[in-house]
Amino acid sequence: MHHHRVMISAAVVAAAIGFVPTAAQAADQPAERKGSVSAQVESAKAAAAKSAVFHSPAERTVRTTGKAAAAPQAAGAVKDNAALAVDLRASATTARGISLASQITTGVDTPVRVDIDWGDGKTDTEHVTRTKLLTSKHTFAEVGKHKVTVTLTDQNNNVTATNSVEVQSLGSKFTPHAPTRLLDTRSGIGGSNRPVTPYGVTRVKVGGNSGIPADVTAVALNLTVVSPRSAGHITAYPSGTEQPTTSNVNFVAGQTVPNMTIVPVGEDGYVELVNRSYGDVDLLADVTGYFSHSAGAGGYTSLDPFRIADSRTGQGTWGQVAGQSTFDLQVAGNGSVPASGVTAVALNVTVTAPRGAGHLTVFPSGQAAPGTSSVNFKAGQTIANSVIVPVGADGRISVRNGAWDPADVIVDVVGYYSPGSKASYIPTPPTRLHDSREWDFPVEGQDFRWLPLADGDPTVTAFVLNTTVTETRGSGHLTVAPDPYTWAQRESGAPRPTPPNSSNLNWTKGETVPNLVQASTGNTGVIDFWNRGWDQTHLIVDMFGLYEKD
Repeated sequence: MHHHRVMISAAVVAAAIGFVPTAAQAADQPAERKGSVSAQVESAKAAAAKSAVFHSPAERTVRTTGKAAAAPQAAGAVKDNAALAVDLRASATTARGISLASQITTGVDTPVRVDIDWGDGKTDTEHVTRTKLLTSKHTFAEVGKHKVTVTLTDQNNNVTATNSVEVQSLGSKFTPHAPTRLLDTRSGIGGSNRPVTPYGVTRVKVGGNSGIPADVTAVALNLTVVSPRSAGHITAYPSGTEQPTTSNVNFVAGQTVPNMTIVPVGEDGYVELVNRSYGDVDLLADVTGYFSHSAGAGGYTSLDPFRIADSRTGQGTWGQVAGQSTFDLQVAGNGSVPASGVTAVALNVTVTAPRGAGHLTVFPSGQAAPGTSSVNFKAGQTIANSVIVPVGADGRISVRNGAWDPADVIVDVVGYYSPGSKASYIPTPPTRLHDSREWDFPVEGQDFRWLPLADGDPTVTAFVLNTTVTETRGSGHLTVAPDPYTWAQRESGAPRPTPPNSSNLNWTKGETVPNLVQASTGNTGVIDFWNRGWDQTHLIVDMFGLYEKD
């Protein structure tokens, strides 16, 4: 192992976003982790579903009595069947699925027909002969609100009883938004013109702001920490809820660092940001899109990461990107991205070897660069950030180097949004899935940690994760990709997979670096986290939501 380290030590940082030879080392796992991650994911999904329970009591049942039947009443019939009623309780089970519990009460022992109109043109019919709890499941074609109506028909007594309940799907779809600054504590944008105090909280108005609808469920925000006075981290969470133990942006004193977040929005339309450090910090929040229950918005298609630009090799643009210059990239029709219908693209954008401090701005082609930032950097730094950006009418995006000096730029595609994409987003309570510090079990150099996040659940196509490396013992980068083997195969010693030629976050020795990852589940639901450096690093994985296609 040591002779390999000597051979590439001079190129570690440059190779941090390119190909690094793999070492023949097994991916051991902490024994305590086995099975626990899947349970945590299911618990987070169940917690998200608790907010989607709908009830219409039996007292709301509307009875209609027709003319008396000409034929004699059947044995067991009761005139007018005054007890006929139905209590409805619906709960969301998947992004577009619900479970309906119909508590049917009848005063007869003769058949009662039960017609369920799901409100989307689909109906189901059942029959009962006595008081019964009937459970039915349904998957809507689209997200949004639906009126479910249950009608009971007692033909022997010529009586019907009807009750309805409004239900809301659990999943949300994405609407791209022109990059817009919602918060800047330096200038007063968003209502505050002061730094956030130690362990203080600032609020970002999302719902009803800048054209975003009031009923937004989650928002894509690029959060940037500017000139913090001490080390710490920022945690984003929906207003009106408890502060979670997860983190979104980690920083050291004096550092300017961005990180993309997808955070649920509170019922009052706000997101809250807590400064978990012992010093003041300025914060910026730039919106690039939002999630809502609108059926007309775009679903998500997750892709195995692939590269569309690398200025070091001439892919997408030639040579370092000059300061104060812009280049365009064709997204639609590139690789696995369709040639039409794409509204936004999910990227990982990396800056390396910049000759001065500055920032990149990624925005739709065909318009002027907005006053927002996507990736902030200092001279000589290699840094990556997740970016969700609307696609221009010509299927392209633009990348502007806002620095005065040139820098290399790398762009990897991880997914796209379109009306034809099936997966919708389910925000979950921020949940820590993995922290290798708990077992003092860092990820070895050139090794990987695999987590069975959606084992046995093919409906989940991707997870929104915040991945953080800390206590890094050398330079390197993290690559997140689906594993070709199932949990059972991996437990049985499946062979080592090949990591893709992409990166999600980059670090140097001693740094703590986070980045949002929209991680594809591939065909197995197992996701790999590769340490592409030669030295150990601790890994933290926090979940903020998932994409589900049913």
